This record gives sequence, structure tokens and C-alpha cells, in this order.
Amino acid sequence: MNMEVEIAGVKLKNPVMEASGTFGSGEEYSEFVDLNRLGAVVTKGVASVPWPGNPTPRIAETYGGMINAIGLQNPGIDVFTARDIPFLKQYDTKIVVNVCGKTTEDYIDVVERLGDQPVDLLEINISCPNVKEGGIAFGQDPKAVEAITKAVKAHAKQPIIMKLSPNVTDITVMARAAEEGGADAISLINTLTGMKIDVNRRTFALANKTGGLSGPAIKPVAVRMVYQVAQTVKVPVIGMGGICNAEDALEFILAGATAVSIGTANFHNPYATVETVDGIRDYMVKNGIQDIRELIGAVR
Repeated sequence: MNMEVEIAGVKLKNPVMEASGTFGSGEEYSEFVDLNRLGAVVTKGVASVPWPGNPTPRIAETYGGMINAIGLQNPGIDVFTARDIPFLKQYDTKIVVNVCGKTTEDYIDVVERLGDQPVDLLEINISCPNVKEGGIAFGQDPKAVEAITKAVKAHAKQPIIMKLSPNVTDITVMARAAEEGGADAISLINTLTGMKIDVNRRTFALANKTGGLSGPAIKPVAVRMVYQVAQTVKVPVIGMGGICNAEDALEFILAGATAVSIGTANFHNPYATVETVDGIRDYMVKNGIQDIRELIGAVR
């Protein structure tokens, strides 16, 4: 039975990885999860300099998920390359580095410094606010999507995955823009913008007022968007958004995702990723599927 999938020439032993920001950079979950069993480990977002993130409170539980406004807190590229990459290289899994920035130059700086590092893929988080364009996210304007993709691609040594924001009118327009800019793959969806109010304290649950909604509540939206994008672009699609188990993951794969990322589920079930790998294998055995590629995009 073959569970191997390929993204931009990089072969993953299975299609399961975790979503950036929900797993640290691997070490934090390594006592629960055998990282060797994952198709890839996706790191927390890495910027050119350390980011302190947003003021607290930064996370609130919501019906069917959670809402967060962490603000991409991270130690910066220097600490990341000295500490996290050597740790991950101990394991037989692919390394996907999530890259964030506030300007195009920020992204390019990180991508160039990762050029000689032993990492396999770069996931470019374009839900970051573009400070030079008044704070609108890179991923909310198709011209900006194409421009940042082209700029990153021109400097990247590894294949690039553009991570799309769902907070747009038409996700396929953004996907086409990323593909035209030279993206090697596309991942989606990032979180949906939401808000929670504490009625007892009569104030916002998050210091930032708004935050990113994730978890099972967003899964139907995510599956729909993954299906639309898979029908629109020729590059591989990585699906995410509310995946908790193998059945959820298979929905995304049948919709056209080559691989999947598990995010919020890691907070309440640290074994969610490996259980999903096992569950997909069981499904393939039960249904006589010899190659997982038979399932990718099987629902038209």
C-alpha cells in the first residue's frame, strides 16, 4: 500500500503534517508524537527578527473551535536556525518552514537565510499585514499576492508554498495570482477573522478585539475553498481547517488536497496527527485502495 505523496518534487511518506503555529517547531510535541511518523513537520512562523506578539489575553475558546491573536510571536531566524533545525534533522520527516514578514524585504531576508539550510519546503504566510500598504494583508489583494510570490520565488532555493487567507471575496482569484507568481504549491485555509465578547466582563475576550477562528467550526468553509482551488490551479494543494481525524482529512483529500495539515486539534488531542495517519491507512485497507493518489480529487 502506497501512502506517499509528492509536493513540488519533495516526497512525503504520507500526506499528514501539522499546521503552523499549533505544534511549536516540533520539539514541543515530540514527547507525544513520534515525528518520524509524520509526512512533514511545519514550523511556527519565522521572521527576520524576534517578534513579541500581541498583548494578552490572546486565545479564547469558542463553540466548535478557538479564536487566537498570538501575533506570530517567534524568536527570529537566528535562534530558529541554531536551535530548531538541528533538532528536526534528527527525525526522518520533511521540514517545512513557515515564513512571515511585514514587508516584502522581510520575507526575502528569511528566505535567503534559509537557502543553505537543510529544509525541504517553505510555506509563505501571506496573511501578515503589509505595513507599507497601510496594514492590509498581503493575501487580500491579488496583485500583492502575485508580487510577493514572484519576489520570494526569485530568492528561494527551496520550493515555495503560498498559504492563502480565506478572508477574501473569491479564493480562486488569489490562488490563480499565487500560481501566476510562481508558487510551487498552495496551502489553505488560514484562520477566518472572528470576534468573541465576554458578556460577564462586558469586554472583548481578546486584547486584540479580533482574532483568527480555527477548529471544526470552519471545516465546511475550508473543504469548499480547497475544492474550488484544486479545480482552478495545476500546482498541488495542501488542505487545512478544522481537521480532527482521518475522516476529516479524507474529505480534504477527496476534494483535491494532495496533503493535509492538522492544527487546532493538537491542543485538545496531542496524538491527532498520528491517529490520522493510522486512520487513513485503515480506510485504504477497508476500501481496497492500493495508492492514496487514487483518492486525491476523486470527488468531482
